[in-house]
Amino acid sequence: MPINKHNKPLKSRIPTIKGIIEGAGETVEQPIVSTVEQNYMPYAMSVILSRAIPEIDGFKPSHRKLLYTMYKMGLLDKARTKSANIVGQTMKLNPHGDSAIYDTMVRLSRGYEALLHPYVDSKGNFGKFYSRDMAWAASRYTEAKLDEICTELFADIDKDTVDFVPNYDNTLMEPSLLPAKFPSILVNANTGIAVGMASSICPFNLREICNTTIELIKNPEHDIKSTLIAPDFPGGGNILYNEDLLDDIYKTGRGSIKVRGKFIYDKSANCIDISSIPPTTTTEAIIEKIIELSKKNQVKEISDIRDETGIDGLKITIDLKRGVAPEKLMQKLFKMTPLEDSFSCNFNVLIKGTPKVLGIKDLLHEWIAFRTECIRRRTAFSLKRKEEKLHLLNALKKILLDIDKAIDIIRNTKEEINVVPNLMSGFKIDEKQAEYVAEIKLRHLNKEYLIKRIDEVNSLKESIDDLKEILSDENKIRDIIILELNEVAQKFGKARKTMLIYQDQIPEYKEENDVPEYAVDLFFSRQGYFKKITPQSLRMNAEQKLKEGDKILYHVAANNTDELLFFTDKQQVYKSHVSEFQDTKASALGEFVAAKLGMEENETPIYMLNLKDYNVGFLLFFFENGKVAKVTLKSYKTKTNRKKLLKAYCDKFEVVRIFYAKKDSDYLLTSSQGKVLLVNSSMISLKTTRDTQGISVMSLTKGQKLIAVKEISAEDAPNYAMYKTKTLPVKGTKPLPSNVDDALQMRF
Repeated sequence: MPINKHNKPLKSRIPTIKGIIEGAGETVEQPIVSTVEQNYMPYAMSVILSRAIPEIDGFKPSHRKLLYTMYKMGLLDKARTKSANIVGQTMKLNPHGDSAIYDTMVRLSRGYEALLHPYVDSKGNFGKFYSRDMAWAASRYTEAKLDEICTELFADIDKDTVDFVPNYDNTLMEPSLLPAKFPSILVNANTGIAVGMASSICPFNLREICNTTIELIKNPEHDIKSTLIAPDFPGGGNILYNEDLLDDIYKTGRGSIKVRGKFIYDKSANCIDISSIPPTTTTEAIIEKIIELSKKNQVKEISDIRDETGIDGLKITIDLKRGVAPEKLMQKLFKMTPLEDSFSCNFNVLIKGTPKVLGIKDLLHEWIAFRTECIRRRTAFSLKRKEEKLHLLNALKKILLDIDKAIDIIRNTKEEINVVPNLMSGFKIDEKQAEYVAEIKLRHLNKEYLIKRIDEVNSLKESIDDLKEILSDENKIRDIIILELNEVAQKFGKARKTMLIYQDQIPEYKEENDVPEYAVDLFFSRQGYFKKITPQSLRMNAEQKLKEGDKILYHVAANNTDELLFFTDKQQVYKSHVSEFQDTKASALGEFVAAKLGMEENETPIYMLNLKDYNVGFLLFFFENGKVAKVTLKSYKTKTNRKKLLKAYCDKFEVVRIFYAKKDSDYLLTSSQGKVLLVNSSMISLKTTRDTQGISVMSLTKGQKLIAVKEISAEDAPNYAMYKTKTLPVKGTKPLPSNVDDALQMRF
């Protein structure tokens, strides 16, 4: 018992006057096992059995209650009525609010388009399953009735085919299952989340399901894959066919199916029209994702995207930029957006009150057993009614032999209560037969009526024999199921909406192939600005706009598919692609590389390299102390798509100049002392370690340093022959003044 600050039990301070529960407010210890058993388990079982998991007839309780209410309202044959009326009547069976009931009706409706075969024939705005924001109208504005296919759900429901149970307040009776003539459990999608378990059943084509069930009745070992090709979604789309995954779903009831949308390329308008999407997403989610990718420059081929969904159905229009290949773009969108998504299957169904995850064959066997029981009960019900009628007609047959006697008995009986007993004793018939005879109207005491009734006896006897034969022969019942399935398939069967794409028909997605390939000129300035300009734009205006004091360090012809390496003054290298930068003009400043690539504070890019192949060439790093490092380009290649590499070059000395070369060449080095040295890179050994210190090339006295480096072409090399050396390191030679000025320009 809790103790307060005065060390007195709290119970003594709780008033017990009238109206207050004694002991209220006390903290009572209770074992967790007891709490779970008394409170949580009943809730969990209620959710599993009475809410989230469908049963063998294909319906959750909320669906069944709604449809049965509509059936009792006569909405199978009558005109539509306001949805609000249906919702109100359903509350007699379903103890939920009007909003929850109406939501259930919306999902079952034709207008919502979530089912292959809708159960509710709707009129008005019922929204769309493929739209997140397209809300349905209030129930007072819409109308509904049962769709024609519901005749197959409720057929013979009044012939004791299924059990009836009391509703929640014991004022009405409702069916525990619907005697569906076809396996509706696999025809329309059904999902639900219970406590500790869930259910997700994908839809199949009605005709294929009926044919598969028929073949399974004829041969329990039938290969269902031969007749049941794949799921069929109401929104259409294409299934990426994987035989092994589909086999697992068919056998175990668990797995996932990849579904992608359908599209058409309109060449005249240079746009793509998407006409169907996977059942797990919405048009808004797809559009938002594509816009997000466009903002991140991951999808640059699109100029505009809009939702043109209307009276003709779903339609997302994507306007393309000039020169974009639509097939390649769609492969990219399938990879990066919900235009391709997975539908997870979990065939969890309540079988006689027990949740079971079943494969399709087992599920169909369960349905066949359920339907067999429905037909047996229907047959027994009809047999009983016909036997009762035959029993009454046999009495009429006896009366016909002496009808005048019957009239005399009734006429001469003083009290009405004695009419039936007198008829019973006069003709040796039982009480029910006597009641039947006594209730015959005077107008029916004619020869024609009586002869017709007597003639019914023979036909009744034949019908009774047929019914008894059905009950005694399992094959007869199976023949009836097959006949009914054929009728349903012929009457309601439709062509498949979802097509199959086989693995060998799916082009492999490669990110690099999605980048448009065209020639560009790249410009990189001393202050770290980058420009990508097409040759056409450059021909129109070649004058480069720069910030005050800035100058172009590098200008190179490249391709939009090239990779870029930016070396910084912090001995780091940042990787990027030319395609990640926007095309611009000479009149623009360009993009600031440090901000674009997310460089560190006070970090400045000092060298840019564009490349296609890491296996070709090497880098030369010239340091102020006269050392030169020669590093193979392969050292910068990574297996993963890393954006940044540390220790790109040696951090012990200040770098003066960086060069990329595919083959060895001559380089002119100038020191702060004014000495010049011409050295060939072949004299420097190639290293694989990025941060190698290199070798000494130019000997420098204390206080001196290398200040400039220039690459010398083979044609100009003879002009600098006086500075060339065959051994390393050397001090260099005093140059001509013009050469010094020229060399001093050659550093960052």
